[in-house]
Amino acid sequence: MRIVFAGTPEPALPSLRRLAASRHEIVGVVTRRDAPLGRKRVLTPSPVGSLAAELGLPVLKTDRLDAEATETITSWGADLGVIVAYGGLVREPLLSAPLHGWINLHFSLLPAWRGAAPVQHSLIAGDRVSGVSVFQLVPELDAGDVFAQTRHPVDRGATAGDLLAALADLGADTLADVVDAIADGAANAVPQAGEASLAPKLTLADGLLDFALPADTVLDRFRGTTPEPGAHTTIAGQRLKVLAARRGPDAPLAPREIRLVGKDVLVGTADGTISLLSVQPAGRGAMPAPDWWRGLRVESIEAGS
Repeated sequence: MRIVFAGTPEPALPSLRRLAASRHEIVGVVTRRDAPLGRKRVLTPSPVGSLAAELGLPVLKTDRLDAEATETITSWGADLGVIVAYGGLVREPLLSAPLHGWINLHFSLLPAWRGAAPVQHSLIAGDRVSGVSVFQLVPELDAGDVFAQTRHPVDRGATAGDLLAALADLGADTLADVVDAIADGAANAVPQAGEASLAPKLTLADGLLDFALPADTVLDRFRGTTPEPGAHTTIAGQRLKVLAARRGPDAPLAPREIRLVGKDVLVGTADGTISLLSVQPAGRGAMPAPDWWRGLRVESIEAGS
């Protein structure tokens, strides 16, 4: 088949590579416009845009699939549209332009976690099983019939970044199998079953850790907001990013109390402690938590103060 691929961030790369190496032809790639990155704000192509250029594929850079973009994409004459984390909505008439419409690789077991941040919300909720879904794109948010799903156990220590990387690789294979099935006339999509849950884009506030809660609940939020939007607490009114943390040993700490116990910087929670491994104070670089603690020159302090 002739395929148009739409995607932007790094998790879309395994799918683009897999399809580019398949028996199908990618006639064009749609990605978001170059964005300013780094301290010098240098305009930089998206990961998908860079890979598409490397593969010698036609690239359309646009933040909106408007009439002009629709005209360009339609002119490519694709049999199927494939979208993986593009970051924009596909509406009519573009939705129906390819012969087989559009399919979407989504990083959850739909109807669980419909929306922009399924992996993050899944971890925050404490899910122990995740996965990917390939479904037919429809106007309603992530509500189309599902062609295939693949389950994936959640490693207890995995952050959102870790899990997303694993699902990106897993999803590329699942997506490629569905594309082959559609081409061979053997694909079968079924309606989503069960109660839907929503996964809207996270904000900085979602990364705030409340150490008055049970330790597992705090760690679930830490993992779900790492690396983005970033887990953090406040110390004396200043934001402290928590870059690495794990369940700590038993110690008589009150909830939110931070203290150096042996060589570990521990924070008390409702039912145990969390060990801070790596942190980043406001205006400074990342550092081991014990180095940060020694600089405070205090016996104990309260998180969230």
